[in-house]
Amino acid sequence: MVLQRDKPINIWGFASPDEKIEVTFAGQKKETITDKNGNWQVVLSPLKTSAKPQTMIISGSNKITLTNILVGEVWLCSGQSNMEYAMRKLAKIPKPQNEKLGFPSDEVEKAKNTQIRIFLVNRKTLNKPDSVHKSWAIAQDSALRSFSAVGYFFAKEVQEKLGIPVGMISSAIPGSAIEPWISEDAFTQEDYFKNQKVGNDPGKFYPTMIEPLTKFKIRGFLWYQGETNCFLNEKISYAYKMKVLINSWRKAWKEHDLPFYYVQIAPFNYAKTKGKVSVDENTEPEFWEAQTQLLRLPNTGMISTNDLTDSNEDLHPTYKWEVGRRLALWALAKNYNQKIDFSGPIYKSVAFKDGKALLDFDYLKSKTSNPITGFTIAGKDGRFVNADAVLKDGKVAVFSKEVNEPIAVRYNWTENPLGNFYDNNLPALPFRTDNPLTNQFKTN
Repeated sequence: MVLQRDKPINIWGFASPDEKIEVTFAGQKKETITDKNGNWQVVLSPLKTSAKPQTMIISGSNKITLTNILVGEVWLCSGQSNMEYAMRKLAKIPKPQNEKLGFPSDEVEKAKNTQIRIFLVNRKTLNKPDSVHKSWAIAQDSALRSFSAVGYFFAKEVQEKLGIPVGMISSAIPGSAIEPWISEDAFTQEDYFKNQKVGNDPGKFYPTMIEPLTKFKIRGFLWYQGETNCFLNEKISYAYKMKVLINSWRKAWKEHDLPFYYVQIAPFNYAKTKGKVSVDENTEPEFWEAQTQLLRLPNTGMISTNDLTDSNEDLHPTYKWEVGRRLALWALAKNYNQKIDFSGPIYKSVAFKDGKALLDFDYLKSKTSNPITGFTIAGKDGRFVNADAVLKDGKVAVFSKEVNEPIAVRYNWTENPLGNFYDNNLPALPFRTDNPLTNQFKTN
C-alpha cells in the first residue's frame, strides 16, 4: 500500500479486550491496549516520503506482518459510472477522433510502475472487519484492469511529475446519485434541506463505502458524478448537495481544507431522453452552472469536459486519460507547487459598453486571439443570437449586429457545445452572465 506522507497516520484494528498491541514501522514503535470491545488504534508520527518498500509489524497475542509499504501521496476518487469506468474498457473502444489527446489503449499491458498502488473498494466486504479484504495492489495486470481509469491516469500524471509513490482509493458505483454518498445526518446541518425532501436514498452507500475509509489519511478527493441527478433536472439543489458532500467529508476526515477536485459532466443529449422528470435543452447547461457554484468553496477545482466526447449519444465518453490528467493539473498546481497551467478560462465578470460585452476571466493569460466561437448575446428582449467574440487586451469582447444594447452573454450554453474558447490548451467552462445562482447559492 501507500501511506500518506507528512501527516499523523492512524493504524487501527481489533483483537481481544484488554490485549496489548504493538505497532512497529519506519523506526517508530507505538503501543496501546484494546478497549472492552477489542478495538484499538495507534497514531504514527508523520512519515517522510519513501519509495523503498518497508514492513509494518503489528503484535498482540498473534502477529501480523504487512510488507511492501511505500510512503507518498494518497487520493480518494468517488462518484458514479464515469469514475468507476474501468481500465479494461480502453482496449475495446473505437479510436477517438481527437488524435491530439492520444489513445493509450494498451496502457494496462504497458503499466509496470510499482510506485503507483491502487485500492478498489468492495462494498460487500469493506464494512465487515472480519472479512478478508486484500484490495491494495500494484497498478498493473488484473488489479489495474478493474480499476478506475480516471483515478489511474490522475496517479500516473502526479507520479511522473513528482517522482514519488502515489496511492489511489476508488469507491464508486455506476448509476449512483449524489445523496447515497452523504451521511443522513449531514443533510440536517444544511439550512437549504430543512424544508426540502432530499430523495435518492440519502446515506445508502456512506456507511459501507466512505465511513470505513475516514481514518485512513489522504491528501484529497476526486469526484466524477452528476449524470443521475441531471436526469432529474436538478439545479440549485444539486449545488447544495455537493456543498454538503464536500463539507461533511472534510469533517469526517477531520481536515477542513482537504482539496476537492471534480469533473463537469460531459455533453449528452439529455433533452432527447424520456424519464420520470421532464428535461429540455437547458437542463445540462443549468446543471453545469450548479456544479460551477462549488468553485466558490475553498480548495476546490473543476475541469471541463465539453471537448471530451465524440458522440452526444454516449453517456460514458472515452477520453478518461485526459480527464485524469486535467484533474492532476489542479493537484500539481495547487497542492504540489508546480508552476504549470491548470485551468481553462473561468468567467469572472462583465461590463457592457458601446454595444459590446467586455468579459473578464480567471486563468486567462493570452492577450489576443483569432475569432472565438460559441458565444451568444441578448438585448432587453431576451432573445439570444450568435455573437462575434475576440480576445483583446486580456478581455473577451462579445458583440452582434443584431443587438445594439446587450444585457447578457452566454458561452457554450447548449448540451451540444462547439465553442473554441481555450487558453493554456484547456477549454473555458460554460457560463451565462445572467446566472441566478450567484445570489441564490449560499456558501457559508
